[in-house]
Order: sequence, then C-alpha cells, then structure tokens
Amino acid sequence: MSPWALALILVAAVAHAGWNLLSKRASQADGLVFVWLAAVASTVLWSPLFAGFLLVTGTAVTWRDLAVIGGSTALHLGYFVLLQRGYGKGDLSVVYPVARGTGPVLASLVAVLFLDERPSPAGVAGIALVGIGVFLMGSGGLRGVGPGLVVGLFIAGYTVWDSQVVSAFAVAPVVLNYLTDTGRALVLTPFVLGTRRRLVAPVWREHRYRVVGAAVLIFLSYLLVLVAFTMAPVSVVAPAREISVLIAVVLGGRLLAEGDLRRRLLAAAVILGGVVAIALS
Repeated sequence: MSPWALALILVAAVAHAGWNLLSKRASQADGLVFVWLAAVASTVLWSPLFAGFLLVTGTAVTWRDLAVIGGSTALHLGYFVLLQRGYGKGDLSVVYPVARGTGPVLASLVAVLFLDERPSPAGVAGIALVGIGVFLMGSGGLRGVGPGLVVGLFIAGYTVWDSQVVSAFAVAPVVLNYLTDTGRALVLTPFVLGTRRRLVAPVWREHRYRVVGAAVLIFLSYLLVLVAFTMAPVSVVAPAREISVLIAVVLGGRLLAEGDLRRRLLAAAVILGGVVAIALS
C-alpha cells in the first residue's frame, strides 16, 4: 500500500470515529431531529462539490439511478436513526465496535445465501472472531450490545446494496453519497417539521457545532475511503479502515469516561481481527 493511501485510510478512520463521538455527545437530544439537522447541513455544505462533479464529468442522474439510490437512502436512514437511539442507551465504546463488527459478518452471510459466494477458512475464522469479540463486549453487561447488533443489520444491508449500486448499476460514489444525504433530509422533513418543530431550534442551539461537525465528517470519511480505493486494493483498504473501532473505544474511554476500557479494548481488538480476516478471505 502506498503511503498516501495509508494516510487517507487513517484520516478516514479518525473522521469516522470522530463523527460517532459527536453523535454520542448529542445522544440526549432528540435523535430524529439531530439526524435530520446533520443531513440538511451535509446537503448544504457539500452541494458545491456535488454540482462541480456533475459539471466537470458530465454525469447525468437518471431515474434508474434515483430508484436504486432510494434503496440506499432507506437503509442509511434506518442506520443513522437507530445508531443515534443506540447511543442514547449504550456507550460509544460498546455500540460502535459491536455495530462495525456485526455489519461485515452479516454482509458476508447475505453474500453466501443470495450472491452465491463461499467463505474461505479465513472468512469462517473471521466470523468466529467477531462473535467472540461481541461476547467479550457483552460480558460486562448487555447494555449497548443489543442496539449495536441491530445497527449492524443495517450496516450489512447498505454494504451489500451500495456495492451493487456502484458496480452493477454504475452509479458514481459521490452521487450516491450526496443523494443519500439529501434523500435522508427530504424523508425526515415532514416528520420533524410536523411533530418535532418546537425541538429544532433548541437542538440546533445546543448542538450546532456537533451537527456541522457530523455533517462534514460523515461525508469526508466516506470520500477519503473512495479515493483510497483508487490507490490500493479493496482487500487492503477495507480491513485497514476498521482501525476506527479501536479509536472509538479509546475516545469513549478517555473523553467520555466510559468504564472498563481494558476489557473493551481487548474485545474491540478481537472484533477488528475478525473483520480483517473476513476482508482478506
């Protein structure tokens, strides 16, 4: 792997763990309003990049593209809403690694059942390691493990679906990334402005820096990974970016004073090892 690709992956991992830290710190606010504000902010902040990409490349967004992006929007919407709710119930250092570890395992199972893929011995070992890591994470109490597992379902869903969107349907990743954010904002608008209108201003006043930070880092972390894919094989980039699991556990332990850091680091390391084995299988 080139040094530039490695640098991009590490920055992306920090950015990904960073926006999850911001989301956790805003977890006592109304989750639906926070997710909506972040999506609206992302749509506004990244619109020049999106428009510039369309102009420079001459890319046209077709109705077929919008249809498959709609599927991505639904999966990402469930992911963000449930993740925010999960952070309201559990620690960052539990929910995040369990979710990130469960996602690849379930995505692999979907690929085996529906895409006719067969895991290698390394893949089977990776699945077992993730299971052991999740067990270790839950041995200190199940709070946060359940939400992490549910979020992992949506990670698996959008991982498999998005891979088909950018490959089989040939939708540009920047287009997919931007329009899923925009779609999330549009879908949530009637719910937020209809029943939660009075909460918008208070959540914005208290968490505006976290909203804007999440809007920047969510998009940026994915964009950096996409660029890294052009410089190194997917089989190298994918496992390397999961270093964010360890970063999130450290952030939760140090900045949020979440307890039992040593055991959670051990469990996160086992989960990370399983994800790497799956990615390299």
